[in-house]
Parts: sequence; C-alpha cells; structure tokens
Amino acid sequence: MTNQHTNSFKKFIRYFWIAISGKETEFTTGSIRKAIFMLSIPMILEMLMESIFALVDIAYVSQVSVNAVATIGLTESVITLVYALAIGLSMAATAVVARRIGEKDVDGARIAAVQAIGLGVLISVVIGIFGIVYAKEILGLMGGEPDLIEEGYGYTQFLIGGNITVVLLFLINAIFRGAGNASIAMWALVLSNGLNIILDPMFIFGFGPIPEMGVKGAAVATNIGRGTAVLFQLGILFFGWGKIKLAAKDLVVNLKVMANLVKVSLGGIAQFLIGTSSWIFLMRIMSEFGSEVLAGYTIAIRVMMFSLMPSWGMSNAAATLVGQNLGAKQPDRAERSVWKTGKYNAWFMGVVSLVYLIFAKTIISWFNSTPEVVGSGALCLQIIAVGYIFYAYGMVMTQAFNGAGDTRTPTKINLLSFWFFQLPLAYISALVLGWGATGVFVAITAAEILLAVLAMVWFKKGNWKKVQV
Repeated sequence: MTNQHTNSFKKFIRYFWIAISGKETEFTTGSIRKAIFMLSIPMILEMLMESIFALVDIAYVSQVSVNAVATIGLTESVITLVYALAIGLSMAATAVVARRIGEKDVDGARIAAVQAIGLGVLISVVIGIFGIVYAKEILGLMGGEPDLIEEGYGYTQFLIGGNITVVLLFLINAIFRGAGNASIAMWALVLSNGLNIILDPMFIFGFGPIPEMGVKGAAVATNIGRGTAVLFQLGILFFGWGKIKLAAKDLVVNLKVMANLVKVSLGGIAQFLIGTSSWIFLMRIMSEFGSEVLAGYTIAIRVMMFSLMPSWGMSNAAATLVGQNLGAKQPDRAERSVWKTGKYNAWFMGVVSLVYLIFAKTIISWFNSTPEVVGSGALCLQIIAVGYIFYAYGMVMTQAFNGAGDTRTPTKINLLSFWFFQLPLAYISALVLGWGATGVFVAITAAEILLAVLAMVWFKKGNWKKVQV
C-alpha cells in the first residue's frame, strides 16, 4: 500500500471516529463533502441497525410458521400508518430545529423539541388504544384468514398498542438530527436494536422463566428494546451532551410553536399517508395470491429495507444540510449538498441492485426454503432492484424538500406517483391482465422511477429555497 493510500485510510478512520462520536456539529461552513460524510456515517449506521434488526426478526419468526411471517406483513402494512404520523411530525421537527440551529437560535430549537414530543405522545396514546381493542378486526380487514388471525392477533395488539415507543424513538431522533447531533440518534438505535436482537429469541421461543410466546413475543421484545432507547434519549435531552438541553421549566405548552409544527407536519403526514396507504392496498392485492406468495413478498421487503435504510441515512443527511444552510442564508450551498448526496446515494444503490439481481434466490432462501416463498420473494427483489438508482435520487430529493420545510411538494409527487399511477397499474396488471404478483412488482418499480423524475424536475425549479418555517 502506497503512502498516499495509507494517509487516505488514516484520514477516513479519523473522520469516521469524529462522525460517530459527534464531536463536529458545524455543517454550514467548510467542505460540503466532509459535511455529508460527517452526517451520513452516523445516520447510515443508525438505519443499518434498524434494517439488521428487521432481518434478524423475520429470520426468527420464519421458524415459527408461514402464518407468523404473513401476520408481520399484514400488521406492518397497517402500522406504517402510525409511521406516517411519526415520520410526518419528525420531518417538521427536523426542519424547524435545523432552521433554528442554522439561525443560531438554540432556545427556539429547544421550544420546538418540547412541543413536538408533546404532540407525539398525544397521537400515539390514541392509536395505541385503538390497536389493543381492534387487533383481530384489523387483521381481518387486511385479508387474514381465520387461523392466521387467531395465531397472530397478539402480535398486532402489542405492536400497535405499544406504538408510543416507535413514535418517540423516531421523533426524538429527528430532533437530534436537526440539531446536527446525528451520532446520538445512532447510539439510541444501537441500544434499541441491540436489545431487540437479544430479546427476540427469548420471547419468541421462551427462555428460563419467560414463556414461549410465538410471533407475539417478537412484538414484546420490540417494545422493550425501543422503550429502553426512548428512556436513553430523554436522559440525553435532560442531562446529556447534545446541543439541545431541556429542563423542567421547558415542559409547557406553546400553542404558537405547536401550531407551526402541525402546519409543517401536515404535508409530511399526508405525504407518507399517501405512500403507506398505497402500500396497504398493494398488500391487500398480494393477499389474493396466498400465504406463500405473501410471505415471500414480506421477506423481500424486509431484505430491501437492509439496503434502503442506509440510503435513507444519506437522504436524512441532505435534510439536515438543507435546513441548517437555509437558516444560515446559504441556499446555493444547500442545493449543492443535495446533488452531491444524490450522486453518492446512486453509486451505493447501483451496487446493491447488482447484488439483488444476481443473488436474489439465494438471499430469500436464507430465510425460508419453501419453493413458492423463494420464487415470489426473489422475483420481487429482482424487479424492484431495476429501479434502485432512480430510487436513490428520489429519496434524497424528497428529504431535501422536507428539510426545507416544503412538505407540500413531495405530497403532490407522492399523490401522482402512488395513487394516480402505481395503484391503478398494480390492480390492472395483477388482477385484470392476470400477471399476478409480477404485476404488483412492476407497478412498484415504475412508480419509484416516476417519483424520482418528478422530484428532480421540481427541485431544479428552486421554490423550496423560499419556504419559511
């Protein structure tokens, strides 16, 4: 290895350590490439931990039964509606906190953080009660067969009933990211998912005094892991080393700030409700083709999250860079940051797509060896991977709009791409033309390509630079 390569490697290791330790939080000056690296590394590791847990979780549950895997697919397609609310509010929190930090208004960032957490608690309590009471009905509406409902409703009860853990985990991490403390968000998910991986087999299969719970045990382990991480986050907010530090006197309602957060988050909530509700309809179409095909699809989606989560990490870095640089009155630097992040994301997703195209069957067979499950899952991976490079740019552009507080533009793009294009195409190709599950997979890929093209066109117009939050 040459001296130049040795020095480059040492420099990479030094920057990597600075990034995960959170020692650098100034992103409105200096090298854009370095800023992207410093924000992306902890965000990628954060999302990678989430995707590793998703894979480990589905691997354990696959040992229970095909119905158990299908239960997770049906439940998660519904709980994505909860994620939509959490992510929509998180977008607002990131945009407002990043803008205030860019303006050097730390007090304003602290006030926004408190109001966002209060809104999150209120929303999640209402949803939790609904999930506990109507778990069986939810699975029935999603097309679950009676034996699946009886085996899996406990999972649905615990996962939706305990949604406050995931809402607050998303939301407080969004506050940390907006403040530039991406490393704290990373360590929160390391704690959450590390605990989940340890506790999952204990509650699913039983361990010592813990009884065997089956698929319900996966939800119990998830809530314990995420709940512990939320306590860690709150400890950092009140006693830690982040830019935003809260005290008891800050725990008051500020209707003006709360209303502003709601206003910004409505676009984000609508944006993700459009995307996630279309995902529910796709899952409903997939349920027409039997539990094996549905299980293959569920496993494939979990595998894809392994690559999409790190990609979302880079996209989240773009959101923080846009918010802080707009706050610092540097819109051109914000724009350059987005295009560079998109290019790096595209390279990453291009490599992943090649892996999926070549090794799809092998990857799915790691989780389930049933021929129908492997065939369906592999086909899903291969078809969707075709559009991965477009997806890379689409994610970055979408998060850039959200980081600017312009949540309306991605809402319009999602509406066109998912409701007016993806769903009709999936229904017609899968059920009318008789393509079966292949029709759904083709519709997903085509819609993501359309979304990326529309996002890039709108981004170039530059109206996002004028949004005030």
